[in-house]
Amino acid sequence: MMILNYKSKKELKANIGKALDYTETSLFGEEYLANGTFTGCNRPYSPEYPKFNQRKGREYFASVTIINDLITKVN
Repeated sequence: MMILNYKSKKELKANIGKALDYTETSLFGEEYLANGTFTGCNRPYSPEYPKFNQRKGREYFASVTIINDLITKVN
């Protein structure tokens, strides 16, 4: 599952019309689609663990639709 580099789903939705900030995690090839829909989640941000690799768990999951490399819909 792709990691969506946004602190909240609200922040992700505020970026509709922009390119997606994400991190690939699959060992079996890229999950990102220039045109399509996929599911992703985030790594919670915490001031005591500011580095990405120190974060644990998930705060939200989202279904993201991308068209022409731009976010068009977030559920």
